[in-house]
Amino acid sequence: MRLIFAGTPEFAARALAALAHAGHDIALVLTQPDRPAGRGLRLAPSAVKALAQERGLEVYQPVSLKDEATLARLGALGADAMVVAAYGLILPEPVLALPRLGAINIHASLLPRWRGAAPIQRAILAGDARTGISIMQMDRGLDTGPVLAAESLPIAADDTSASLHDKLAELGARLIATALSRLERGELSAEPQAATGASYAARITKAEAGIDWSEAASVLERKVRAFNPLPGATAMIRGVGLKIWRAGVSAAEGAPGTILEAGAKGIVVACGSGSLCVLELQRAGGKKLAAAQFLAGFPLAAGERLEFSPKTTI
Repeated sequence: MRLIFAGTPEFAARALAALAHAGHDIALVLTQPDRPAGRGLRLAPSAVKALAQERGLEVYQPVSLKDEATLARLGALGADAMVVAAYGLILPEPVLALPRLGAINIHASLLPRWRGAAPIQRAILAGDARTGISIMQMDRGLDTGPVLAAESLPIAADDTSASLHDKLAELGARLIATALSRLERGELSAEPQAATGASYAARITKAEAGIDWSEAASVLERKVRAFNPLPGATAMIRGVGLKIWRAGVSAAEGAPGTILEAGAKGIVVACGSGSLCVLELQRAGGKKLAAAQFLAGFPLAAGERLEFSPKTTI
């Protein structure tokens, strides 16, 4: 099939690689403009742009898809379909209508569960047992279009947003390649999403990253996993910002935020219900360390209090 591909991060790059490998004609790759990155804040290409350039594909980086020039350029390609994966720009209705088969989105949830920008993190935060990929025919709504194909996978007890992202990216790449082949043969029909069970996956903010020790340990453990790697679950002690990267749940009880134990097995902090055993953490200006290594350079004692700080930066 002759395709336009629209995507920006690594999740999308894996799908682009799968489509190119399957032999589709990628007429144009749309991706977000280069952004400042790294300590020097130099402009850096997206993962999709880097892959497209490596494969000799034409790249287009408009700031909007609403102008007539962009519409004319896309229309002139005569694409069979536009495949969209975590692109980051709104596709106006005239753009959706250009390809013969419309625009097809690779979405990282089992729709209508978790429509929106952060389905991976929200699924972990909510304690969902399963998630998956939906291949969706795009319409004017926010992830409301009919579903062409879907496949689920379990969320493991130790899955972080990073590990679940990688599993879903692999699944999405495989599923879109299969779906396009079946669509080309007329074997797929779009099914409307269920009328009930829709939820919205709002974009994650740094303000959400602060750990409120009055919450249950089970909730905070999910927060640690959901915010790994970004933005990272945060707290403070002695005025020093911390990021907590890995933790478990303990049954020990105490005043929320109080350190109950600090040793080789971890730093046990009391929560509203149960306690959080911090296994890996990082202080401002420091490296990510296992709890025992962290305590060797920054000793903590039972009875000290960790604070809630939604604005901590590391």
